[in-house]
Order: sequence, then structure tokens, then C-alpha cells
Amino acid sequence: MTSMVQQRRRGRPPKSNDGYSLTRQRLIREGVAALTEKGFVASGLEELLTRAQVPKGSFYYYFSSKEAFGLVLIDAYAAYFNAKLDRWLKEEKTEPVERLQNFIGDACQGMERHGFRRGCLVGNLGQELVALPDEYRTALRDVMRGWEERLTACLLLVDPIRACDWARFFWTGWEGAVLRARLERSAAPLRDFEDGFIRLILAP
Repeated sequence: MTSMVQQRRRGRPPKSNDGYSLTRQRLIREGVAALTEKGFVASGLEELLTRAQVPKGSFYYYFSSKEAFGLVLIDAYAAYFNAKLDRWLKEEKTEPVERLQNFIGDACQGMERHGFRRGCLVGNLGQELVALPDEYRTALRDVMRGWEERLTACLLLVDPIRACDWARFFWTGWEGAVLRARLERSAAPLRDFEDGFIRLILAP
């Protein structure tokens, strides 16, 4: 309890360490959802606190600023998405190209489930960089490089020479396909990109 008092910020403190952790995780979960829908600039703290059922004025007990909160959300999204990529791209019983197709299929289902309101947090924030601290650019770049490394490892089994180039090309095109899918409210742009990429990578 003493350590909690020492770390206390503004706002009403939780009743226990467990309560603090659960509330903080709820804020992170709702924050990630908000950024995949609206981006950083349009996501207001008041709306976020309401969604997370956290009393107004308590935010700064959990995070020092909205900017610091955003960096935590980038890390949380990266961990979530990396786990998703590992699940699909490291499936050893499946052929490499099929692994990628399974990832794309899962992404299509996810966007459809949320009515194409949610996109990619990295893509959303990448379009707002002019209004964000420079630390965000570095964090987002590192996340993207992590995705490229994971896909490269998978595509080495298909094209050992150009796997890294293919991975960079995929993620550049994928972000555009996600944006187009939201505009069209359809998974068709994702499937179109999938078809084109697979044809290219398998071409003799």
C-alpha cells in the first residue's frame, strides 16, 4: 500500500493493486479500439473514460499524459498483432503461401465483424504524424519492421533471395488495401491485393 501511495497521481486511487491493473488494462483495451477506429487526434479522453467506465479525472492516475498513453497503446497493439502474425505465419504444418492467405482471411473476418469501422492502428497514426510527437514515428516504424521480419521469415521458404523485398512490398500495399476496404466497406480490396501479391510472388 505504501508503494501505491508513493506512485499516486491525480484522481481517485483504486482499492487494490488488482483493481489498478484491471482498470489500466481496460483503458488500454478501449484505447486501442478507439485508435483503430478514429486515430489519435479524434479520440477524446472523455469518451474513452466513458467507454472504459472509469471516473472522469482518474486518467492521470494511470498515465502521465495522453501522449504517453498513446505510446503504451502502440506497444499493446504491436504485442497483439505480433501474436496474431506468429499464430498464422509460423504454422509449420501449412505451406508458407497458405499461411499468409490464412492471415489475410482472418483479417477480412475481423474487419467485417466490426463493420469496417476499425482499421490498422499503425496506418491510422501514420497518417497523423504531422500532429504527433516524433517518438510516435520511431515507435510505428519499429512495429512495421517487426512485421516485415516475421513475414520475411515465412517467405524465405518461398523465395530465399527476395523474401525481405517481398515482405516490405506486402506491408506497404496492405496498409493501402486496409484503407480502401474501410472506404468501400468491403473486404474486396483486401482480396484483390491478396490475389495480386500471390500471383507476383509465385510467378516464375
